[in-house]
Amino acid sequence: MEPVALRTERLVLSPARLDDVDHATALLQEPVMGTMLASLPWPYTREDSEFYIGRMVPAGWASGEALSWAIRESEDGPQLGDIGWRPPRGDVGFWLGAPSRGRGYMTEALRAVVDWVFETTPELDRIGWEAVAGNVASARVARAAGFRYDGERPVEVRFRDGSFPNGWHAHRLRSDDGSAHEGWPL
Repeated sequence: MEPVALRTERLVLSPARLDDVDHATALLQEPVMGTMLASLPWPYTREDSEFYIGRMVPAGWASGEALSWAIRESEDGPQLGDIGWRPPRGDVGFWLGAPSRGRGYMTEALRAVVDWVFETTPELDRIGWEAVAGNVASARVARAAGFRYDGERPVEVRFRDGSFPNGWHAHRLRSDDGSAHEGWPL
């Protein structure tokens, strides 16, 4: 599959580029990233970022199995975070660097990806989301983007230590209008 760029009112979502390596590496040094993104190598190194951006991102797009976008304020702006759609699992995942939080960027990016997925995959009726139980920031984004809370159970993505700790799970239906739903643990 050829990479696709998405645009929102304030953002450009496009595949990460090699010139994003240093900035992405710096953003992922925040200790909370090691806790909440526990499938991420930790400590996260420049080599990890080079591997992800230089090999995993292109391979994911080429196979169609892991589509990821760097989040930017402009086409040539620095990477603020990352959002991905994993078709085999039917779910989304995301992170945003601390300097860009609190502006609604991640909710805007998530809405754009969900809209694109439903638009380009007419047979799909449901998109999933999961986060480590207690990841309130991620849950607030999913709730604001119209996801419905399903409950707490082990995560489906194996953590770097081989475990599957408890996570919060939610979904968004094609028929949902994108408004927030009650029942979230926050």
